[in-house]
Amino acid sequence: MSGNGISLEARELTRVYRMGSEEIRAVDGVSLTIGRGEFVSFVGPSGSGKTTLVNLLGCLDNPTSGELHLAGRSIFGSGHILSEKDLTRVRRELFGYIFQNFYLIPTLTVRENVALPLAFYRKPETEEEVDRLIGMLGLEQRRNHLPRQISGGEMQRVAIARALVNRPEILLADEPTGNLDTKRTEEIGEVLQELNRSRGLTIVMVTHNPGLARLGERIVEMRDGRAFEA
Repeated sequence: MSGNGISLEARELTRVYRMGSEEIRAVDGVSLTIGRGEFVSFVGPSGSGKTTLVNLLGCLDNPTSGELHLAGRSIFGSGHILSEKDLTRVRRELFGYIFQNFYLIPTLTVRENVALPLAFYRKPETEEEVDRLIGMLGLEQRRNHLPRQISGGEMQRVAIARALVNRPEILLADEPTGNLDTKRTEEIGEVLQELNRSRGLTIVMVTHNPGLARLGERIVEMRDGRAFEA
């Protein structure tokens, strides 16, 4: 569901790692624009740079060079970089993150895991948002269960609810179904597609799964650190 305006714009974004005398260009001069409300899938073989790129787009890593603009705000560019305090605020206010590993706290219940971000940052009516998301993601009967008491698909639903609780503008999903079977993968794909359609949520997803990738309006293929529209 494409919306109006730009959520994210990268210009010649580059990330170089050095291993001894060797220079590895994990991301090599990537320029792309993602509109508000778009669902974009990043695909490519292991080592192609897709996770590194998404980490740069999500302000989880700093580029070696290039520019990044989010919601019209300059994050990196021309020697400029936000302070760590401001970057933390950007991550908190603009992004929700979903990873292949669920990163749930084993001693907290489903509801407590979903509500965890609220310990650090509160928006109006966020407590009500916790219960609404639990209901929306079909977790009502699991709200008081611990992670070890629920399935992998349910754990990923908890992780999605947690990523959404602060009402982000952009959802970054890095291999969100990498640990799930085919049926659970389809379920999570449907959840992401519905969030994009009903909420107009901008979604940037990394996946090895061709079927999941096709849920995106655009597919960007990463090869040797460069991005190509598929």
